[in-house]
Amino acid sequence: MQKKQFKQGTKFYLFIVLGIVWICILAGLMVLQNIPPEIKDDPTLKTLAWIPRDINNQEPITPLPNPSGLDSDKIALGFKLFKDPILSHDNSIACTDCHDLQHGGADHVKFSFGINHAVGRRNTPTVFNSGFNYRQFWDGRASTLEEQIDGPILNPLEMGSSWEEMLIKLNASKYYAEQFQRIYGSKKVTADNVRDAIATFERSLVMTNSRFDKWLKGDSNALSTREKEGYRLFKSYGCSSCHQGVNIGGNMFERIGVFRDYYEEKSENVSDMGRFEITGLEDSRHEFKVPSLRNVTLTKPYFHDGSVETLHDAIDIMAIHQLGVKLSNSEIETIEDFLNSLVGEMPEALK
Repeated sequence: MQKKQFKQGTKFYLFIVLGIVWICILAGLMVLQNIPPEIKDDPTLKTLAWIPRDINNQEPITPLPNPSGLDSDKIALGFKLFKDPILSHDNSIACTDCHDLQHGGADHVKFSFGINHAVGRRNTPTVFNSGFNYRQFWDGRASTLEEQIDGPILNPLEMGSSWEEMLIKLNASKYYAEQFQRIYGSKKVTADNVRDAIATFERSLVMTNSRFDKWLKGDSNALSTREKEGYRLFKSYGCSSCHQGVNIGGNMFERIGVFRDYYEEKSENVSDMGRFEITGLEDSRHEFKVPSLRNVTLTKPYFHDGSVETLHDAIDIMAIHQLGVKLSNSEIETIEDFLNSLVGEMPEALK
């Protein structure tokens, strides 16, 4: 009898111990789910880590944070490279030719011109705040700014160069050889170090302290009554379902022409299939990265095809094709007033 009771007691305690172990395992899994992703090797996540975790904001848009932890020497070197046509095959085109840093970080033409007057096939997006985009290029084919740099350098319609050719020129330059030696400790200029320097500079190009961000942070007088109404319309019609987050876009893909065929009125550039050219998936046809709306008043013309000259028309077309609504002129103008409040201040690197 006592032996039977002992066995039952042992089973009972074993059951309790196993239960406690299982609870600990579940608790551990819950903790692991809340651990932020590893960011030490992901430059895009490092940039997103600048966003304060304790910010008191109930809006779909988050204020832009100030850059932090960037090497000032790398920024200066990257800026020098960004302005230098030595990166192009014939020493005629610099990054600043397509990304005018004094005028919104774009070039204000439908398609940019490369070496030998070659014409690109998509509108040049702004370089400002680009470090917050979770993918680069309209079709998202580059995961980071470092990967993106290969695009214009190797594209025959842009800089038309090669890493082999470019590194020969950079290593032959006494200035660059000395700077890369000093900053990176390498006797030779390498492709990885060039990518790192330019990408570091680009990550410093954050236009913070817009009037809208001031309003988000609690300054109720930063926006006019009309701008606040424009933001209310922006949210109520669903614009913020795609244009949200710290960059007010740049964090998702969307097919252009959700409610109406965007290309039915087009007579040119209808062959651009967007992400379909990358994925080969039918669901990706005519799908593009949602652009950031920060500083949007400075970056005309609009859309991947550069076909729209005015912000008024861009708002009208997006409402019809993406939201399935026809806005009145008054509503469009009010939303446009709100978008004007998104212009930030010039980055420290350019002051």
